[in-house]
Amino acid sequence: MTPHLPAATTSSSRRLRVAVIGGSVTGPVTALLLLHAGLDVTIYEAAAATAPRGGGLIGLEHCALDVVDRLGIPQQEIVAFNSEAIVQSVIRDRRATQTVLRTYPGRNTTWTLLHKALTKRLPAGVLRTGMRVAGLVEHAGQPVLRFSDGNTETADLVVFADGRSSAGRQILDPDRGLHYAGYVAHRGLASCAPPEPHSGDFLRLDPCPGAQFNLAPVPDGCDWTFYLDCSPVEYHHCFGASPTRRVFALPHHVSSSARAHVDECAGRLLPPEHAELVRDTAVRMAVPVLDITPPSRMVWPIGSGHAVLLGDALAPVRPHTARGANNGIEQAAGLAIALTQHRRYGADLPAALRGWQRRHLPTVVAALRQGPAIGDRLGLGAG
Repeated sequence: MTPHLPAATTSSSRRLRVAVIGGSVTGPVTALLLLHAGLDVTIYEAAAATAPRGGGLIGLEHCALDVVDRLGIPQQEIVAFNSEAIVQSVIRDRRATQTVLRTYPGRNTTWTLLHKALTKRLPAGVLRTGMRVAGLVEHAGQPVLRFSDGNTETADLVVFADGRSSAGRQILDPDRGLHYAGYVAHRGLASCAPPEPHSGDFLRLDPCPGAQFNLAPVPDGCDWTFYLDCSPVEYHHCFGASPTRRVFALPHHVSSSARAHVDECAGRLLPPEHAELVRDTAVRMAVPVLDITPPSRMVWPIGSGHAVLLGDALAPVRPHTARGANNGIEQAAGLAIALTQHRRYGADLPAALRGWQRRHLPTVVAALRQGPAIGDRLGLGAG
């Protein structure tokens, strides 16, 4: 199923061939937008089609929600709870002593809901799974992707939207490695509703410096995130690898000692009803909070073609900023605009890509600076 939008008029019979690397959220959004722009698009996803995939809460601001709307996805398909409220409480002696109500300029969804809505709208044959990028070279003036299975693919434009451990970033911008910030977002998917009285709202609890607890309703339960300090050695002990190598700890990576530590912290710091919810949660995950040097570019020429980085492939931001998915979706929309101008009206492609970079790069840099400032205010990662 293609987006419910009028087809673009064309100024040239030749369609740009675009290879999108990454099939999570930003990749499918990019592909759907570029298909509407009249481009020939293929998504290459490293994970096999049978690999288990899933994810937690995602906050989408209005600009990103509008992009999803324009892809023909009604908001009720991805938003199960319409509350915009953020209920923020200071916790002392396991009780709320001060509560402030804020309004989020958007809605919450989940990775699972959004990914399902996007991928079911991809035309047959656009998404190719089990295709792990091993290299990018120039041949006969064109970018050529090499995959770990020995296959190669030629494209005019390669869009790397392959997440925090991006192969594209390692190829195009290898000096910008990931750096561990010293704390972990422990995550859980509980099979019960959040405690009253704010069961439909996003709840943020600040029990002390060095800890923060977030809770929100999701279909069939609730999603919680517990930020706690963790040294690199402790991370390796709890999750079986270093934080810059295991950038997502899936349920089977979470050790019994990691679970016991989170339960102990919840029992000591959180209100009893929230500590009980944490203890009763069977499905656990963890995400190390990572930083990266701000990028100075998003576009690289490869012969007569180009390669670009966007979303977390360009620069993963700290989750406190709530800008991860928003950055990727907004950058994808801006890229589609630039390529539409090239396709419809013959706009100079390098200039259009430079203009896209000039508009979106400052937002990324600002979010990368904002994240550590928020972490410092919360006392997270201070060690």
